[in-house]
Amino acid sequence: MSRTNFDELLDAGVHFGHLKRKWNPAMAPYIFMERNGIHIIDLQKTEVKLNEACNAIKQIAKSGRKILFVATKKQAKDIVVEKVESTKMPYVTERWPGGMLTNFPTIRRAVKKMSSIDKMLVDGTFNNLAKREKLQVTRQRAKLEKMLGSIADMTRLPAAMFVIDVCKEHIAVREAKRLNIPLFAIVDTNSDPSPIDFSIPANDDASKSISLILDKITDAIKEGLEERKLEKDKEVPSKDKKSDGRNAKPDFKKTRARKPRNEEAGSAEENEEIVEDDDITVSTDIEVEE
Repeated sequence: MSRTNFDELLDAGVHFGHLKRKWNPAMAPYIFMERNGIHIIDLQKTEVKLNEACNAIKQIAKSGRKILFVATKKQAKDIVVEKVESTKMPYVTERWPGGMLTNFPTIRRAVKKMSSIDKMLVDGTFNNLAKREKLQVTRQRAKLEKMLGSIADMTRLPAAMFVIDVCKEHIAVREAKRLNIPLFAIVDTNSDPSPIDFSIPANDDASKSISLILDKITDAIKEGLEERKLEKDKEVPSKDKKSDGRNAKPDFKKTRARKPRNEEAGSAEENEEIVEDDDITVSTDIEVEE
């Protein structure tokens, strides 16, 4: 896993916090100093917290479960789409639909509605609709795609959630805490880190800061997925080998011994085929692995 260092964090402006008057006292342990009325984040603690979050999120990805990314603020939308799409993880960059986690079955029904519209386009049913109905269905499909297209493959609740701005995404944070979903988040000096399981003290407004942290997080996810793939590849040959050994049927052939033709004919008993068959007991209790 690529580890971050102090210089990278400094160059990306991760250390810049909010104005002193906007701070949250719960962030005091992560504040290094105040300069010109602005709080400066302790990058050494940021480095430690970021590495802890990367290690934890790597294990979640390695288990094959989904991590939901949430970032509806303007400067983070495009970055999240660019970084997260390569990991094939779900994300929300538009308005957070209330009850998305706590009322997940309703969200799934909306996703299925989008799939049914796609099916209409394929089987030709859409062409049989009136012009006005076609327009309504097209608009509905576009709206659903914008809101739920990025979570269409999320068939169950995520194993964890990564939030860019805790203050802005307070509804999402509240729903995750209610369902005991582990939370990873970038927390600025105006945020409350107490609800977050893996908080990363950093600037959540600068695009460079967001991009750097997401790079490290997505790299950890990719590494976890790669290790999962390698472990599966190792398991398959070993299982096949074990299965072949158990399912192989013993081939006991009777060996026949004949006397050479050029030998003189002997007695009738000697001219008969002699069957040499050892006393072999074959157990039928062979376990076959399903």
